[in-house]
Amino acid sequence: MEQQSFNIYIASEADFKFAEEICTEMEESAKARGTGIAKRSPEYVKKKMSEGKAVVATTENGEWAGFCYIETWSHGEYVANSGLIVKPIFRKSGLAKSIKKKIFELSRKTYPDSKIFGLTTGLAVMKINSELGYEPVTYSELTQDEDFWAGCKSCVNYEILMSKERKNCMCTAMLYDPKDHYSPEETTQYFEENKKGFERLFSFKQFNFLKTFTKKDNNSKSIIGALLSLLNI
Repeated sequence: MEQQSFNIYIASEADFKFAEEICTEMEESAKARGTGIAKRSPEYVKKKMSEGKAVVATTENGEWAGFCYIETWSHGEYVANSGLIVKPIFRKSGLAKSIKKKIFELSRKTYPDSKIFGLTTGLAVMKINSELGYEPVTYSELTQDEDFWAGCKSCVNYEILMSKERKNCMCTAMLYDPKDHYSPEETTQYFEENKKGFERLFSFKQFNFLKTFTKKDNNSKSIIGALLSLLNI
């Protein structure tokens, strides 16, 4: 597609008009991938916009192009950048990456001490997260807030999640810990070195990590790659 310019900004009440289209596109995108995401209502999206906890992208003509929002869990200890969606005709334009960067910056500014995490079934989003400094982690390192996990009930993979006792599912968990993290250069390098393994990982319906991408300790700053186990059940 032709190179196009986008306006990417913190959403407000003026963007309520996009809420229904955003929710419809989220649902259609989930169906197309065959994976499913937690459903959100237009009212919920509007609430995030009015709180200044969402980012919207529009074309120069004011057409909606993309969206993402912030959620907080465990009394603000954890933050999630959720609901990333780009209108189909604007995909593969680099817009998703720009939106993720904007919502990440907003999260860091608004919640500087919070751990930022995400769940994704897409390699493209995983790559973007890696470029921001996220690391792949086990589900045990995410929030254990019951309200967060309740949001997965509308996902088509909820039974898989529960059968794994919330320790694993189709999604890959990623985390940015402001107090203990690698540089974006390191996490990007790790992703590129293990990209083929992640591609294979996403092709399976169920999987487990044997060992996670380890944290830094006082004796070493090297990256130790995660050993992936692909279970074909």
